[in-house]
Amino acid sequence: MRAEVARHDLVTADPGAWGDLLAGRRDLDGLPHLAGWARAGRPLIVRRRVPGEGAERVPLGLPLPPIDGKRRIGLSLPAGVLSPVVAPSLAETASVAPPDWQPTLAALLTLADDHGLTPRPFGALLWQAVTGLTYLAAGSDLDLLWPCQGPAPASLLDGLARIDAGAPMRLDGEILLPDGGGVQWRELHEAPEGGTVLAKYLDRVAMRGVGELVRRAGNDGFG
Repeated sequence: MRAEVARHDLVTADPGAWGDLLAGRRDLDGLPHLAGWARAGRPLIVRRRVPGEGAERVPLGLPLPPIDGKRRIGLSLPAGVLSPVVAPSLAETASVAPPDWQPTLAALLTLADDHGLTPRPFGALLWQAVTGLTYLAAGSDLDLLWPCQGPAPASLLDGLARIDAGAPMRLDGEILLPDGGGVQWRELHEAPEGGTVLAKYLDRVAMRGVGELVRRAGNDGFG
């Protein structure tokens, strides 16, 4: 697999390498689902690299289902034992969501179509869809990624806020920037036009100006 990855990318691990990893992580002994995770083809998600982690390994994570403690497990593996996985879109995972979420999902998909975007989940909805295990619970949030090829349209942020206000779940997630960074949509929406927001990258965080990240009516580009 190529070494260049971004936060929230999905990958699968070679079962042999996965077994070697678990053998060296005694803190993970006995945790449910882990032993057969790679053999079942279940994915891992690329997370932000923490201080002390070298670039020679890909930082990864997976959460256990709520019934098994909802523990977030951090680990890393060489890029050579990983294979990329195409992350499913919101439309492809909508059928897994609870019935009372469906009107909200329909509204989000309409908003996405209006802006030519393809949002994808990265929280409980994603993990339930790609593992077959139960991650969604009564209090689950809906976490979505909104990949944008330029500044995020202000109308998109306004639409997310409007849908969130009437949704049965909390609507969280990030606007994905063209340079690989991610900004919380809510922070971007609520920040003043001359303010800054935190952008997260694979190996760093950075403060970015709202004016360069949001496209308002009459503003067709950065700056």
